[in-house]
Amino acid sequence: MQWLDPGELIDRELQLVAPDERWVGQVLESLRHPLTRRDDPAVASWNRKTLLDLLASAPGGRDPGDLARQRAPGYHFWMRLLPEYRPPVPFAGGMGLRIGQSFELKMYFGHVGYHVYPPARGNHYAERAVRLVLPLARRHGLSEIWITVNPDNIPSRRTCERLGAKFVEIVDLPPDNALYQRGDRRKCRYLLRI
Repeated sequence: MQWLDPGELIDRELQLVAPDERWVGQVLESLRHPLTRRDDPAVASWNRKTLLDLLASAPGGRDPGDLARQRAPGYHFWMRLLPEYRPPVPFAGGMGLRIGQSFELKMYFGHVGYHVYPPARGNHYAERAVRLVLPLARRHGLSEIWITVNPDNIPSRRTCERLGAKFVEIVDLPPDNALYQRGDRRKCRYLLRI
C-alpha cells in the first residue's frame, strides 16, 4: 500500500493526530479520568507500555496490517482536543481508517473504527473524525465505506445514521473471526457512499 499524507485534520476543537510518543502522557491523563475508569475500565487499564507497543506496531499511525490475523492496512489517529477550548480531557479517543476491499473488511471489520473516552462523549467526535478522514479514503480509491458496530451500541449506530450511512443488515460473526474471539457475536453493517 502507498501511504498518503492525510494533511491537517481539524474540526474546531477536534484535531486528528498520528499517534506519537509526545502525546502519550496526555493520552494517559485522559485514560485516568474518573469517568473512563468507571465506564470503560478495559481502556482505562492501558498504560505507557500499551501505548508504546501501539506506536511500535504502527509507526506514525501507519499500520501495515497483517492478513494472517485479519488486520487490513490502515491509518490510526488519536483525537486530540485543542487546549484553547478547555476540554475535559486532552484526548477524546482514537479512530482508524482501514484500506482495502476484502470480504472480511466489508462484512465484519469495516473501513473505519472509532472509540471515544467517556468524559468526551456526547460531542459527536466519532462522527466528526470519520468526516475528517473521508477525503483520505477517496484518495485511496474508496467510493464507499463500510462501518460495523455491535447491535447494542446505540450511540455508535446513531453516529452511522448522522453520517448518512444506510443500515444494511445484522450478521453473525464466524467463530474463526478475530472479533468473535474477543467476545463479539454479531455486527450491524452500515454502508456510507462517499
